[in-house]
Amino acid sequence: MKKAVPFTKARETSLYGSKAVGLGDAARQGLPVPPGVALSADLVEAVASGEEKAIEAVTKAIAALPAPFAVRSSAVDEDGAAASFAGQHLTVLNVHSAADVPGAVREVWWSANSDSAITYRQRVGLFTRPSVGVVVQTLLDPTVAGVMFTEHPVTGADERLIEASWGLGEAVVAGLVVPDHFRLDRSGQVLERKVGRKRIAIRSLPNGGTFEQQVPPARANQLCLDDAQLAALGELALRCEKVYGPRRDIEWAFQDGTLYLLQCRAVTTGKARSEAPPPGPPPRDPVAALRRVQLFADMDRRQSEQIARLLKKRPFPKGETVIMEGSGGAAFFLIDSGEATVSRKGVALGTLGPGDHFGEIALIDGGPRSATVTATTDLVCYGLTFWEFRPLVEGNGTIGWKILQALAKRLRAAE
Repeated sequence: MKKAVPFTKARETSLYGSKAVGLGDAARQGLPVPPGVALSADLVEAVASGEEKAIEAVTKAIAALPAPFAVRSSAVDEDGAAASFAGQHLTVLNVHSAADVPGAVREVWWSANSDSAITYRQRVGLFTRPSVGVVVQTLLDPTVAGVMFTEHPVTGADERLIEASWGLGEAVVAGLVVPDHFRLDRSGQVLERKVGRKRIAIRSLPNGGTFEQQVPPARANQLCLDDAQLAALGELALRCEKVYGPRRDIEWAFQDGTLYLLQCRAVTTGKARSEAPPPGPPPRDPVAALRRVQLFADMDRRQSEQIARLLKKRPFPKGETVIMEGSGGAAFFLIDSGEATVSRKGVALGTLGPGDHFGEIALIDGGPRSATVTATTDLVCYGLTFWEFRPLVEGNGTIGWKILQALAKRLRAAE
């Protein structure tokens, strides 16, 4: 169901994901949440596929939100008590205009289908197709931000653990600073204050994106929260526990003296990028490109067209690792423009360019990557995931049979 709703109407985890529903619970209970909308997983996938109606629906849904925006993942199985996916799914900060949001949504969709996310899914026993909702919020420009646990995540002590730094909270979440460290008891009494080394602050750029601002030494070694702010955080912890229950992991920010709740999720027990170009059409001749892939070489035109319709655009900046040797994989890529190098155990094996492809065996077994592919220039690929390819094969015996024949040819050649 392709839907975009304000947070107050985001109630179904199966549609919008746990993060969006959690923010919806907060908004309905009057907690201080920045304004935003929740995009359903079906709508996100349609945007990633470049469907114009889906892109228009997203643009219309966020029209009343003040820019700039933060675009965050809200996968259905994300942020549970058994697996948090922290650091696996992308957050795109400071998206400067509504027209740039669909491109950011597409990048979030791809992050849930990346090799690192697939490897994590395999490790925690969730090797299933990701269902990726997205949250679009007005981005704050905070003086200080960070995270708070309503129970000590290491010792299990009944106390609040707070980590804080200057600027956007991504500096804390991404481990870019040694944050200030505070402990409070349930009444709000301060048990410990420990100064960190906050040498950078993540700030928004005027035209989109973020940058790392150097913090003056005196400020880097100064506590960034005062008693009044700590008291406000203690009160927020109590309110969140009342709404969500105990053992919460909270992201928060102070802007113009006001405390905001950015996210509230279960404490896990199982233990920024530049703006993206808008979605584009499939490769100039996707059928011809697919027929150069041994796995699909014997398909007829109709079958190739069926597969080509599943392709989704994904850009990689120069220097980015596209796939990593040994990691889990669930996507096949065709190169539309740019170049990439292939290496194994650190030894360069060759160069790939427009029309080349890699990763097709991942469409069948989801097994580990046999080589590393790195973008040597800005690279644009069209990708196809295991999750989309498998239903096509299961529903079309002729395509499945031709793939078996192609694999048999490869096996004979290898012998």
